Amino acid sequence: MSAEVNPTTLMKQQVGKAASDRVQSGSIVGLGTGSTTAYAIQYIGERLKSGELKDIVGIPTSFQAEVLARQYGIPLTTLDVVDHIDIAIDGADEVDPHLNLIKGGGAAHTREKIVDCLAEQFIVVVDSSKLVDKLGSVFAVPIEVLPLAYAPVMRAIEKLGGKPELRMGVKKAGPVITDQGNMVIDAKFENIDDPAGLEKTLNNIPGVLENGLFVGVTNLVLVGEVIDGKPNVREIS
Repeated sequence: MSAEVNPTTLMKQQVGKAASDRVQSGSIVGLGTGSTTAYAIQYIGERLKSGELKDIVGIPTSFQAEVLARQYGIPLTTLDVVDHIDIAIDGADEVDPHLNLIKGGGAAHTREKIVDCLAEQFIVVVDSSKLVDKLGSVFAVPIEVLPLAYAPVMRAIEKLGGKPELRMGVKKAGPVITDQGNMVIDAKFENIDDPAGLEKTLNNIPGVLENGLFVGVTNLVLVGEVIDGKPNVREIS
């Protein structure tokens, strides 16, 4: 790599490569969303092109992941065709000591949860800033909601003690719209003492499709760090 590459970028590249190295020939791979996962997709494509990997098919978790996979020559399939996923690689906004996650900064958490939960091995790629003692310390919980239900869902979240905000677009007038055509509510909770309970409670609100709490799903976390100006990758399992 060039010495001019920013250490943070280089660290993300190395975390992505470490994840891609765990993909084996003949695998069905869940392709996650986000800047670090994008490097994993790139490296999987490069391994395919070189012949190091063979017979790989990917299942993207977003339009972004689909575009990247096609760009790097990864054949794609769907859940209608396959009956399992061997490995999924995805990012996270927060990771707690029990490897529970908050995801959904890219508004792709519904498809991500479907793919990641089906995978026999789910690998999370993050930088060290995403490690927290308790979920909700920094990020709100993203909640995908049907457009007609966003107002009553926001009221229901307030009754649970959360502070909901409808996510608005950047360089776009109006709210963020997901790949499924829905809205996203970001709900900030002061304390998430029971992530599993809150995950179920939120999903039981009529009009909610899915929320960004991923509890008991992760098998391995690859953490990128910059130490003394040099990138490093460590494992948490």
